[in-house]
Amino acid sequence: MKNFIFTLACLFTLLSCQQNAKQTQDSSNDSDSLLHSSRSYAEGFNVVEKEGWMLLEISDPQDDKDLSTYQFALVKKGMNPTDIPADIPQIQVPIKSVICTTTLQLSPFLKLQALDVVSGVMSAKRLFSDDLKQRIEDGRIKKIGREGVFDVELIMSIQPSIIFVSPSKRGGFDQLAELGIPLVPYMGYQETSPLAQAEWIKLVGILLDREHEADSIFSVIKNNYLAACSLVASDASQQKPSVLYGKMHGDNWYAMGGASFISRICRDASAHYFLSEDDRSGGVNLDFEDVYAKANDVDFWIVQSKGRDAITYETLGDEDERYVDFRPWKEHHVITCDMGNTPFNELSPMEPDTVLLDFIHAFHSDILKDYQPKYYKVL
Repeated sequence: MKNFIFTLACLFTLLSCQQNAKQTQDSSNDSDSLLHSSRSYAEGFNVVEKEGWMLLEISDPQDDKDLSTYQFALVKKGMNPTDIPADIPQIQVPIKSVICTTTLQLSPFLKLQALDVVSGVMSAKRLFSDDLKQRIEDGRIKKIGREGVFDVELIMSIQPSIIFVSPSKRGGFDQLAELGIPLVPYMGYQETSPLAQAEWIKLVGILLDREHEADSIFSVIKNNYLAACSLVASDASQQKPSVLYGKMHGDNWYAMGGASFISRICRDASAHYFLSEDDRSGGVNLDFEDVYAKANDVDFWIVQSKGRDAITYETLGDEDERYVDFRPWKEHHVITCDMGNTPFNELSPMEPDTVLLDFIHAFHSDILKDYQPKYYKVL
């Protein structure tokens, strides 16, 4: 199927897919130049080549004011630069080991087949990969505890080169900061563009001194994604299906905002997301009545399942009897993502091309008739 898409890509001249590629700019202050592993989509990291070292800058891609920028000096083995500011933590590359504190951070290491570098994780609860679970079971990857109750002695015995952290998490990281190990924020999850999230593989490639390989992998992802976009972008007259997302959590309907990853994927799959005019990129809580008034008559309804038990129309109806009044429930147009029985958490950030194909297959079944979806499937 992917070879088929590559062939189609050559036939289309429009490969924009509404992705606003962010082109990196040369520094105007001095003779420093950006590393050859340049970014086209990601906004949360930047690498600048210095004399004998590289300056890594990480910031929240959703923070327009750039209030918090984290800096690190990447020094290749054998180099001994003398001009690194004292307040910038140094990281020797290639890194020898890394601790990942979220499942999403594992995705570039899986894509690069670099699990030998992963020495610690916080939890194995939502892992799908048999390789990852086996490494944890036999002790090659250690469970370091959770926020606030980290096993400091275990972490010190691992001696990781860096610890990837998620700034959105609260509690516990101050304890790790005292260990003297560089805490590197992984902001890929904050990128709202699917290709921007995937482009964080380039940062991991730099840290592993495998940037050319990472560039090649991302190039394939990008070409696949844009080719998939062209499948639906070629017919401007095609009716765009409307899409609802989320379900009730407690007293509120939890969905993702109109500037979110899920909204962008819907748009690129030539569908209309029910909150497309909303400007929020994260999760939003809505009243059921507002959701029903706005989206009870949509064409499709996307529901994610985090448990091991698969979602069915019966279980949805049992969960909340009001769900049966939605048109997608009545017409069996509910799309589910079975996060407990697929590698969604571990791989989907590096496979936006696959997620997009899943959506296109669900929304426009006449286009990809023989395609077998990986993550999102119509019940």
